[in-house]
Amino acid sequence: MEGIIAFDNERYIREQTSAILQRVKKFHDKLYLEFGGKLLYDYHASRVLPGYDPNVKMRLLQELKDKADILLCIYAGDIERKKIRADFGITYDSDALKLIDDLRGWGIDVLGVIINRFDNQPAATLFKNKLERRNIKVYTHRYTKGYPTDVDLIVSDEGYGANEYIETEKPLVIVTGPGPGSGKLATCLSQLYHDYRKGIKSGYAKFETFPIWNLPLKHPVNVAYEAATADIKDFNLIDPFHLESYDRKAVNYNRDV
Repeated sequence: MEGIIAFDNERYIREQTSAILQRVKKFHDKLYLEFGGKLLYDYHASRVLPGYDPNVKMRLLQELKDKADILLCIYAGDIERKKIRADFGITYDSDALKLIDDLRGWGIDVLGVIINRFDNQPAATLFKNKLERRNIKVYTHRYTKGYPTDVDLIVSDEGYGANEYIETEKPLVIVTGPGPGSGKLATCLSQLYHDYRKGIKSGYAKFETFPIWNLPLKHPVNVAYEAATADIKDFNLIDPFHLESYDRKAVNYNRDV
């Protein structure tokens, strides 16, 4: 009997590649794409979607690598506290090094590492030195002045403008990290500010596996995602900001809203 495909990984790669490249064109060939979730060993996603390849996002990056620069973000506080990644039992800085090696194993180079909210913490400084000894470019971004309430200060030369600009060459810039709170969004917004000052009309988008925005709120897949993240108290809802702006319902989750 011919096997039945549950999750079609090949179709996923084709359609995601096409959609991402279309979004790049929409923003004058410079898009910062924040990658949520795990690039490798995404067993959380494979539990929700039977047949999902836990490494399919890395295969997607392989398809895009000729058009994309890769930036890796990590929060200095996680390095200092020796925060542990629960699924592998390793610290976030070790996971960042592992991710760089994994990407290289798939033929993908990291353009640079951004240590966010850097304040010369001893462990973060040691990590920076370790990366530089491996000839990996490191950028340090400090706490953004005025964040999160003083928008005029945040979007100024004293806010995002105080961060070192990261020179990129390719039309797509994929911004990822070893875990949540690594400063991926802040890095993207900082780049957008600098680009705006340089006359570059770049854009931002976020790549999330779950929830699936254009499926109903109570669709079994979105319900399965919600159940799988019960331990961190995530829940799905209709995004009120998207609804207000576009008059179209889109499913999001509480932390992003």
